Amino acid sequence: MLAVMEQPSGSPVRVCQFSPDSTCLASGAADGTVVLWNAQSYKLYRCGSVKDGSLAACAFSPNGSFFVTGSSCGDLTVWDDKMRCLHSEKAHDLGITCCDFSSQPVSARRTEHQLKQFTEDWSEEDVSTWLCAQDLKDLVGIFKMNNIDGKELLNLTKESLADDLKIESLGLRSKVLRKIEELRTKVKSLSSGIPDEFICPITRELMKDPVIASDGYSYEKEAMENWISKKKRTSPMTNLVLPSAVLTPNRTLKMAINRWLETHQK
Repeated sequence: MLAVMEQPSGSPVRVCQFSPDSTCLASGAADGTVVLWNAQSYKLYRCGSVKDGSLAACAFSPNGSFFVTGSSCGDLTVWDDKMRCLHSEKAHDLGITCCDFSSQPVSARRTEHQLKQFTEDWSEEDVSTWLCAQDLKDLVGIFKMNNIDGKELLNLTKESLADDLKIESLGLRSKVLRKIEELRTKVKSLSSGIPDEFICPITRELMKDPVIASDGYSYEKEAMENWISKKKRTSPMTNLVLPSAVLTPNRTLKMAINRWLETHQK
């Protein structure tokens, strides 16, 4: 026997799979947690989880850069080798018991292109969901009445908000424009290839106010504060209990992100 690795959550492991080069081992548990292990040191590398159900299937891409998991609820989730969730969708109503990649490796460039086009492909319902998430649910009716989908959303201006959508409140128009501009920035940033260390492990978005948690990883401040208050002080990266709830501003990382933004938004 070489080693015994225990799922951080303590839940029974339902599926496991080695990467093609045998450097990594992915394990999925009954509670939906997914762990990526270093198969040479037998140490935990990254940890994540699916929304619903237990893990029942797992497979790596031929080049080992991606892997896919299938759950008992029928969801397929594609991850990269840093445990970032690239895509997730309902695939089968009766659950998934096996999955695999084709012999053609997944193209990273294609994946970035699909991410870039994601907002532009939003339906009117997707826009309504986004409005609610931005605390703008009072505008859902107006946007639906004017058939605002993702492409239309990204093209809205202060004039169209006032003249076409008839939003009278200046403060409300300003808030909507600010949120739309943030969305445009994300769309543009995706095509520029954001460095991994600039992305919050929780939100999977570019960090604005990065902080260092007691697990040694950096997160978006608001996201980590919410995580600590709701997740019983466990690390989003390792799923282990955080030694402390103290969050320290990562000024060096924030300066690096700002410099990167200045360079890529010219």
